[in-house]
Amino acid sequence: MKQQNYSNHTRWVPGYHFFTALMVLFIFLYTSFRLVRIFIMHKVDFTHLLYYGIMPVIIGLSLIMLFWYSRVFALAAQDRAIRAEESLRHFILTGKTIDSRITMRQIIALRFASDEEFPGLVQEAASKNLRSDDIKKSIKNWRADNNRA
Repeated sequence: MKQQNYSNHTRWVPGYHFFTALMVLFIFLYTSFRLVRIFIMHKVDFTHLLYYGIMPVIIGLSLIMLFWYSRVFALAAQDRAIRAEESLRHFILTGKTIDSRITMRQIIALRFASDEEFPGLVQEAASKNLRSDDIKKSIKNWRADNNRA
């Protein structure tokens, strides 16, 4: 794995972020198109409408929600772990708890800072309310995150 830095630290999983997302979107759009087509063709008997129109759209919408929430729930668990790790790291390095003004987005950005830079960046992020992108750009010695999924 090449050395991580600001320009290459994001991770895209093509099978999830592109293929699966496009397939789920395609299924929803296709089933929605079929539902509209059923209405246009005036085949509105309830059984036909339910099985060939409404149910496929509901399934497509369910797939979108499943796709979305599977990512959101995983990120929430990851954020909790990052908060705990970085809070412990701050305590080990400084003997103090992390500043309560630090937001989750800032903590996520601060995890890439080396131990030497970390306490100073935490203080600067809290006092200047730095955006996560600004924190990442100000890191001089990048600490790679090689354990991500």
